[in-house]
Amino acid sequence: MIGAIAYIDADTRAAMILKRKRSRSTIPGGNFFLQDEKTKTRVSGHGQGDYIRLKDEYGNVWLGAAVLNDDDSVQYRFRDAKGKSMSGVAYGQAVTLRDEQGNTWKGFVD
Repeated sequence: MIGAIAYIDADTRAAMILKRKRSRSTIPGGNFFLQDEKTKTRVSGHGQGDYIRLKDEYGNVWLGAAVLNDDDSVQYRFRDAKGKSMSGVAYGQAVTLRDEQGNTWKGFVD
């Protein structure tokens, strides 16, 4: 049992066992470090959950969000001011994203 608590009702003197559900307390995010495999362009930034802000070495800002999946993987989606997008999945700390041109971005979340 996870966090089971015995409770005795004062009026009826009946004992009840309350069981708390395990909840996911961690919101996906942290410090991001990514690199394009082909051009070696780097992107880095930070954020948690619905607000993640990355900046590449050319000054472009990418805003995105993370969603925690049932299998403990994290799905990321980013978009910049020019309308470009990239999305992908992270298992543990390793992140793999793909942009709309098919370029692969790999890195990690610390």
